[in-house]
Amino acid sequence: MLWIIGLGIHGVRGISFNSLEVLNNCSIIYVERYTCSISDAELSDLAGLMGGNEKKSISLVQRWFLEDGREILENAKFKEVALLTYGDPLVATTHVELLVRAVKNSIRVKVIHAASGLSSLAGEIGLHVYKFGRTVTITSEPQSVVSVYSTILDNLILGNHTMILTEFNDRNGEDFFLDPGTAFKSLLESERDHMSYACHKETFAVVLSRIGSTHQNMISGKVRSLMGLDYGIGPHTIIVTGFLHFSEVDALTTLTRNVDIPSDNTLHVQNKSANMVERYVPKAKNAVSKIRALLENELPTGERKRLYEIVENSEYYIEDAKRFLRTGRPELAVLSIGYAEGLLDAVGTNEQFALWD
Repeated sequence: MLWIIGLGIHGVRGISFNSLEVLNNCSIIYVERYTCSISDAELSDLAGLMGGNEKKSISLVQRWFLEDGREILENAKFKEVALLTYGDPLVATTHVELLVRAVKNSIRVKVIHAASGLSSLAGEIGLHVYKFGRTVTITSEPQSVVSVYSTILDNLILGNHTMILTEFNDRNGEDFFLDPGTAFKSLLESERDHMSYACHKETFAVVLSRIGSTHQNMISGKVRSLMGLDYGIGPHTIIVTGFLHFSEVDALTTLTRNVDIPSDNTLHVQNKSANMVERYVPKAKNAVSKIRALLENELPTGERKRLYEIVENSEYYIEDAKRFLRTGRPELAVLSIGYAEGLLDAVGTNEQFALWD
C-alpha cells in the first residue's frame, strides 16, 4: 500500500498524529525534497518521533526519483510505503501523476492532506483567495521569465492577483533559493521588452519568506522599494496584486511590513490586443492620408473611384477598431484594423502608392 502524506507548512514538526501512526506502521518512508528544503536535522527529528526504529528505511529523494516512480510503486505492491511531501501532497502535479499510476497498477493508495502553502501564503497577508489567478514559478533560467511576465499580465487584465513561487533547488548538495531581488530584476527586463505595464518599478507587490517557520517575514511595497532588500534564506514567494478590495488594503498595511501605500496594479496594464491596435491605428491613418494625397494626381476616372471606395472602407474599419477598443472588445478591434491594413496593402501593391514606412 502507498500512503501519500502532507507535512503542511511547518515541516516534520507539523506532522499530524494520524500521519505519525501511519508512519509507524510503514516499513519504507520516502521524503521528497524538491518542493521544499528538508534538513538532515528534520530527518533525525522524524526518526526520533518514530522511536528511532532502525528497521525503517527513511530515504530523502529528489524530483527525478518521483518522476521515475518505479521503485516506489514496486515496493508499494508488497509493503506499507509512505511518501512524505511538503504542504498538501496533491498540489504538485508529480505527486498526482504518482497517485494515478498507483491506481492504474491496482496498488491501494491513501492520501493524508495537510495545510497548503498556497492558501497559507494568501491568508497570512489577508488577500482574498478567490481573487488569485494562475500560479507560476520563476527560475534562474531566462526563458522562465517570459512565461511569468505573461501570466502576471493575463491575471491583471482580469483584476486577479498573481502568486509567483521562486526557484528552490539542490545544487551540489547545497540549497539554492532564487532571491526576490533577482526575480524582480528579470521581470523589469521583460517589461522593457514588452512594455505592457505588467511589472514595472511602480508595481505593488508582496514578498513572503519562510512562511510557517518561526522566522517568517512579509514585506509589501513598490518594486523599486523591494528590489534592494535582504530577504535572507528562502523559500520566497512573490505576489503581484491585482484589484484590491478595501479590506485587502487594510490587511496588507496591518499584517505586512508595508513600505509603500498599496495601489491598484490594473490601472495601467495594457492588453496585448489593445496595445497592438493602438500601435497600428496611427500607421493605418497615415497610409490613408498618403493615398488621399496621391489621388489628387490625374488618374482614370474608374481607377480613382475604385481607390476612393477602398480608402473609405479602410477608414470605416479603422473607426470600428477604435470603437471596439473603447468598448472593451480588443480582439474585435484587432480584426478590424487587420481588415483595414489588408485593404491598404492591396492599394500599396501599385508602385505609385508606397504606403508603409
